[in-house]
Amino acid sequence: MAKLIDGVWLWGQTPGSHHVNPDYRLPGKNVMTPVEGCDFFGISRCCRVAMGAGPFPPFDDESVPLDKLDEVVWSIVGAGSVQRNEENLFDLDEVLRQAKLHPNVIGGVMDDFLQNERRREIFSPEVLKKVKNLLRTAVGRPLEYWTVYYEREMHLDVQEFLDVFDVITFWTWFGENLQHLEENLNTVISANPDKRFYCGCYLWDYGNGKPLTAEQMQHQLDVYYKYIKAGKVSGIIICSNCCADVGLDTVPQLKAWLAEHGNEEI
Repeated sequence: MAKLIDGVWLWGQTPGSHHVNPDYRLPGKNVMTPVEGCDFFGISRCCRVAMGAGPFPPFDDESVPLDKLDEVVWSIVGAGSVQRNEENLFDLDEVLRQAKLHPNVIGGVMDDFLQNERRREIFSPEVLKKVKNLLRTAVGRPLEYWTVYYEREMHLDVQEFLDVFDVITFWTWFGENLQHLEENLNTVISANPDKRFYCGCYLWDYGNGKPLTAEQMQHQLDVYYKYIKAGKVSGIIICSNCCADVGLDTVPQLKAWLAEHGNEEI
């Protein structure tokens, strides 16, 4: 039987890259790397996602430290601050190359995709299907196709895009919307019955640039626990190493939850 901790991933990004955005209003100074973040939380799975602050192809120097992990998903399309190589589908070729070099790379993820009209133009459903085929065939073993989907995007008509992906990661950007987390998860899961799901677990209210309250944090953890135990979602993705070392109260709260439930069989 798998344990709950086996479904816990880190949203791994370049240290300091969240502090670059003044709207986030994060305190302190961040120096924790993605691998250090995985060690800190006691996990061995990482989504390595590019920001405007990096990394930049080639990703070799970033991939080597990740070799100690069990599974890695690289961003084909990074955060909204990443603007490069549109004509060649952003970092697709580099992700495929890393997968050939590193057996623990098991897929590619599209970050900040569905909310971005330009990115939806580039990655039409037809193009997404071609990318998915490359992920299935180009490396000699099938890779998974992941996407980010926010609660703030649920009003968009993007089902045709979601239909292509293997894994949907669902994120609640605005802390106050965590009160609707169960309702939103039920809606998304019902509309995509053949997908695997991971739930984004923020440590900071990025949408409002302020701390999550202890109540908000506990509520999302309680909901995620309920849905993991029920088999409705595969796990959570912690966001992220970029705020885990700046003194947030949500960090020990999450670590206590992992210590309590991590070894439970699911």
